[in-house]
Amino acid sequence: MMARLRVLYFASLRDASGVAEELVETGAADLRGLYLQLQSSHGLVLPPDTLRVAVDGEFARWSDPLREGSEVVFLPPVSGG
Repeated sequence: MMARLRVLYFASLRDASGVAEELVETGAADLRGLYLQLQSSHGLVLPPDTLRVAVDGEFARWSDPLREGSEVVFLPPVSGG
């Protein structure tokens, strides 16, 4: 089953993907599958276990299923000083 989602990218993920957000149609079953698909298509190098993921403004688990129309945000580790 295909799901249409709005995906937002921040910091290094935005730089790597070349976009701040995009609409994605995917057959992935869960958030990990979605990220792996996007990792392949955009050349993202950060492994999923180094990121946080949020859906519709709430932190989520990588194993959570995708919901049609959701907003998904991938958050890379933050560094600074």
